[in-house]
Amino acid sequence: MKRNAWLIAAGAVAATAAAAAAAAVWKVGTISQKPRWLPNEAVPEMPYEEIAFASQQSKLHGWLAIPQGANQCAAVVVAHGWGSNRSRVLRYVGPLFAQGYAVLLYDARSHGDSEAIHAPSGLMFRDDVRAAVDYLRGQPAVDPERIAVLGHSLGGYGALLALDKGLPVRAIVTDSSPLRIDTMVKAELKRKKLPGFPLATLIPMVWFRRAGIDRSERRAADIPAILARNNSGRQVPVYMVHSLNDNFIPPDDLRELVQQVAVEHLYVQSAGHSASDGDPQFWSHVIPFLSTHLEK
Repeated sequence: MKRNAWLIAAGAVAATAAAAAAAAVWKVGTISQKPRWLPNEAVPEMPYEEIAFASQQSKLHGWLAIPQGANQCAAVVVAHGWGSNRSRVLRYVGPLFAQGYAVLLYDARSHGDSEAIHAPSGLMFRDDVRAAVDYLRGQPAVDPERIAVLGHSLGGYGALLALDKGLPVRAIVTDSSPLRIDTMVKAELKRKKLPGFPLATLIPMVWFRRAGIDRSERRAADIPAILARNNSGRQVPVYMVHSLNDNFIPPDDLRELVQQVAVEHLYVQSAGHSASDGDPQFWSHVIPFLSTHLEK
């Protein structure tokens, strides 16, 4: 009798502890799902216009720079990553604009000046980059058949996910992009001095649950499988760049990927997560890649 009472009590304690742990993980997941907000602190150096367009019923704000006198010119969408904004990817604009490309930069949902949503996720970047491309395709000065995406970090991840949904572009360049959401979550936990295990696995589950993303859609967010399907199907050219000194999203993600699927790639030696373009090899490879695939 006493033994049964002890077992019941122990079970109650264990259940209470498990419930408390689950509640704690849910709370951390909810808090971490709100990306840090940064104001746009700079604008393009060349003439540009303020633009706005919709993504999943939310209003996104951006900039569009079109070369003077352009008529049916090629264009590049520049997509930032988690906790960033369009002003923090301005470093890409000058070299692209100098090639005669129109350039569109935008704030993803819950970033910069764009509308916030209840539960942002990595899949949000997929839908936002598609909305940006669709907007650009409707501009009279832009050739809708000659558009590329250059995505940094989760912006590149989103572009690859959108590829599987028929993203109508000629080429994609990714810079320092994660292979999976867990990598980015682990990096954010490290930045906040929180344990990666088991939170890096559990927090994405919280994010997807809060965002209403079901298991099948989560499974479909498989970058190696997406690139393999692209290689055997539409064959949209993809070029992936990663710094060997990236201290946020490790280059091991790209190393792992290229062991699984063929994709053109480049390792650079710049410091940190947001400086690949500081290595001369970045533009000396990216510009010819874009020129080849955006020509008429």
